[in-house]
Amino acid sequence: MWGNAFLLSALYLLVGIVVEGALRLFPSKFLQRLSLSLDSLPARALELVGAMEPLRTAFFNGRIPEYGVRLIFGFTTVVVIFLLALVVGTVMGGLRYLIARGMRRGGGA
Repeated sequence: MWGNAFLLSALYLLVGIVVEGALRLFPSKFLQRLSLSLDSLPARALELVGAMEPLRTAFFNGRIPEYGVRLIFGFTTVVVIFLLALVVGTVMGGLRYLIARGMRRGGGA
C-alpha cells in the first residue's frame, strides 16, 4: 500500500516538474492547460481545508515566491495521495477480512 502511494506520488511530481520545465521552454496553450489540471488536485484539497485563500493572498502580496507555492502544492499532492492510499487500503483490507471471516463460518460458495 505505501509503496504504491510513494510510486504514484513520485510519478505525479515528476510529471509536474517535466510539464513546468516544458512550459518555461516551450510555452503553449496545451502545456498551460496541463499545468492547470495538475494544480487542480492540490488547489482543491487546500480549498477544502480553508488554506487556499490565505495562500493566494500571500502569493499576490509577494510574501510567498512561486517556488514556495509549488512546494506547498507538491507536499499537498503527496499528502492527498497517501491519504487516498490509506483509505482505499483500509476499505479493501476490511472487505478482505469480512469475506475471509464469512468463508470460515461456512458462508462461502
